[in-house]
Parts: sequence; C-alpha cells; structure tokens
Amino acid sequence: MKPSGQRLAFDVLTEIGIIEQLARNQLERRLPDGLKMAQFTVLNHFVRLGGEWSPARLAAAFQVTKGAMTNTLQRLEARGLVHIRPDDSDGRMKLVSITPAGREMHKRCKQSVVPQLDDVLAAVSAGDLAGALPVLKKLRAHLDAHRL
Repeated sequence: MKPSGQRLAFDVLTEIGIIEQLARNQLERRLPDGLKMAQFTVLNHFVRLGGEWSPARLAAAFQVTKGAMTNTLQRLEARGLVHIRPDDSDGRMKLVSITPAGREMHKRCKQSVVPQLDDVLAAVSAGDLAGALPVLKKLRAHLDAHRL
C-alpha cells in the first residue's frame, strides 16, 4: 500500500465504518417502540423517494439479501407501517409502499434522534459538517456506482 493516497483512502474508509457503527448503535437505542435500524432505514427510504418498490429492488438498494429484506418488510407490515400488495402486472411479484402510519412513525423516529443530533452539533460545528458533506456525497456516489 502506498503510504500517501492509498493509506489516506484506507484511513478515511476506516473512520467512516467506525462512525457508522457508533452512530447506528446510538440511533437505534433512541428509536421509538423498539423499531430497529433496518426498519427505520426502509421507512426513511420511502419518505425520501416515495413510490412503490418491489422487495427485490429494495434488497438491491440496501445491498441485503432478499430474505433479510422480506423479514424487515414483514415486521413493518405487521405494525401497519408499510403496505404490501400483489403487482397487477405480474401476480408473482409484490409491491411495497409506506402507509400514513409509517410516515407518522418516521416523524417520531426523527424527533427521537434530536438529542443525538444536538450532541453531534455541540462537538462538530455545522460549518465543519457542511464542509464535509460534499466530499462524503462524492464518495458515496462513487461507491454506489461501483457496487460489486
């Protein structure tokens, strides 16, 4: 490994991985009603992008197995947070959408993490976060475009 650029890239990705693990753990502890991070991220996905998605497309988007996504969706459906229906154009397929209760739960989840966000802002300025965001988005876009 070259000591300059490659080491820097490795160190950055290592830090991102550690940050993700710490943030995920803290966030999941604050989510209401025992909601799990995987469930919240699916709700967040629907709030951000809308529409109906097949379980297979969701699994691909989240880079998890179809079985893992099916389990998450079943848990969300049992709580009334998503609706799963047969695809009219292909009876073998299903389509998933968020329900009004799912949107409300998403709002509750966002409110539940406000203390965590305030804590982050006390440690790292909004200006520093704003400066880091373009680089992180560029890195995410590159990694997303080069999925294996």
